[in-house]
Amino acid sequence: MLDKVFELKARGTTVRREIIAGAVTFLTMSYIIFVNPDMLSKTGMDTDALIGVTILAAAFGTLLVGLWANVPFAMAPGMGLNAFFTYTLVMGQKVTWPEALGVVFLSGVVFLLLTLVGAREKIVAAIPLSLRLAAAAGIGLFITFIGLKGIGVIVDHPETLVTLAKPFDAKVGLGAAGLAIMCALTVRKVRGAILIGIILTTVIGALAGQVDVSSLSRGEVLSAPPSIAPIAMKLDILGAMRISLIGSIFSFMFVDLFDSVGTIVACSHEAGLIDQSGRIGKINRMLEADAVATVFGAILGTSTTTTYIESGAGIAEGGRTGLASVVTGLLFLAALFFTPLIRVVPLFATAPALIMVGVFMFRSIRKIDLSNFCEAMPAFLTIVLMPLTYSISTGLAFGFTAHIVLTIAAGRVRSVGLVMWIIGALSLADITIRSGLFDAV
Repeated sequence: MLDKVFELKARGTTVRREIIAGAVTFLTMSYIIFVNPDMLSKTGMDTDALIGVTILAAAFGTLLVGLWANVPFAMAPGMGLNAFFTYTLVMGQKVTWPEALGVVFLSGVVFLLLTLVGAREKIVAAIPLSLRLAAAAGIGLFITFIGLKGIGVIVDHPETLVTLAKPFDAKVGLGAAGLAIMCALTVRKVRGAILIGIILTTVIGALAGQVDVSSLSRGEVLSAPPSIAPIAMKLDILGAMRISLIGSIFSFMFVDLFDSVGTIVACSHEAGLIDQSGRIGKINRMLEADAVATVFGAILGTSTTTTYIESGAGIAEGGRTGLASVVTGLLFLAALFFTPLIRVVPLFATAPALIMVGVFMFRSIRKIDLSNFCEAMPAFLTIVLMPLTYSISTGLAFGFTAHIVLTIAAGRVRSVGLVMWIIGALSLADITIRSGLFDAV
């Protein structure tokens, strides 16, 4: 039956190999169970509910892409996009978290519609590769900054804005130790280095008296899944339908599109999903699953769900079909019953994970042609303005706008297509609204 459903023999794989691949993928990406609730809870959302929602969103998206597209990919709330949700929308623009969920919902609907009508390819083709790469690098720098703040290495300063914390306290030392553990395990090519680092840092912190483990000492390890009622179905779609949030809706959609397409292309090559003509089979189904997972996640109460590059770990172990994804999704569901363990993990154990993911995302900068000023300047503005303005959408808006301006200055105005003109207009409007120029008028 499994062979008939997942075409195991046709793809040269076995049930055992798929199970191992699914388990490896879960191991490498399950850090999101700890990191996502910790980040989104800063908006005022209930932490326990976020744990449940994060797990359910990951399980739903992963099972959907596995069964619908029959590919060994996994999904979960995306890193960087959860930072955009928390620090840009809610804390930066003072948008309520239900309205922010409405923004995520609308971005998912737009993404789905664009995929269904075949406009996705035109959008991807219209945006220069350098800007797509810069978006990943800028988000990496942004969440690294958040991670350093979370550990306590850097703090605010009235004159220089940020500075090195002094003196370091015990939690800073534990966070630094956690980062060192993750780096060492990564260098040794240990699967699940980030997750293992989170666990070891938590254990060391507990031994040092910096982690409250009273619930575990009472034997509270297993429990019923946490209630998601405090945040599920609380999204405010009407509140998200205002002019000032149009840029944010499209920013979520663009980042999800870049992330998903980049991950799908990279992992499809490794999984042997490229046909003789160089096309990726069932890519539309993959992107449809990604968009549907985002909409479903917003309804549950989490930021954008996207395809995870960590899927490559399972593919490297031999995963070739959706059976591996089904295994990963089922393991996420099993994690619902271990929320007491998840609840004790402290910030200084999860913050180093942000730095690690930031490094992986920032590596895309090496593919940008910095010798070409028309590519270098927009990419540079995109990267540096994300952390400096604490806003992913602002970085993207300046990058898109700079690209159009420099292309015109170079005398290549005809090379700016209609799609890019529309993106540029949205970007300019976003900058104008965010800068308060309309308020001044």
